[in-house]
Amino acid sequence: MIRLIFEQISIWAIPVLLVGIPFIGLLRKVKVYDVFIDGAKEGFQVAVNIIPFLVGILVAIGMFRGSGAMDLLTNALRPVMAAINFPPELFPLAVFRSLTGSGSLALTTDLVKTHGPDSLFGRMAATMYGSSETTFYVLAVYFGAISVKKTRHAVPAALIGDIVAAIATVAVCAWMF
Repeated sequence: MIRLIFEQISIWAIPVLLVGIPFIGLLRKVKVYDVFIDGAKEGFQVAVNIIPFLVGILVAIGMFRGSGAMDLLTNALRPVMAAINFPPELFPLAVFRSLTGSGSLALTTDLVKTHGPDSLFGRMAATMYGSSETTFYVLAVYFGAISVKKTRHAVPAALIGDIVAAIATVAVCAWMF
């Protein structure tokens, strides 16, 4: 019964929104098309404003990957990861997930292809990818869009969340699988 309700909601949600929002705007005597165009102009301006921040983060990621620093960092932290039962193969994914969506997707895909989708590493990689966020990308886009220079506690709090997500991924997957 509940499944049927959710199926109907998923089928009708977009058509209802596409018709409902303009209809409510017309009832309230809002010039829907003009408001839409103004919003689109503002969205384009926001996109132009955040381009320098995106270029900066993408260049930094490219330099980090190309320099071999990830391999050095992984090898340096291997004893610590072994002590806490964190698979060193997942460390690059945990780091890159905070930086880039496409780079972390490539690492996840590689782990799944190498170890198999039903392997413990494959499941851990997929869980880590799905339960964490591209922290620096999101912060660069949102804070860049509103010209925030001092992020205060946002970066440390987000990084703590990423670390907790990585550790919880390993613990939960090891427990469940």
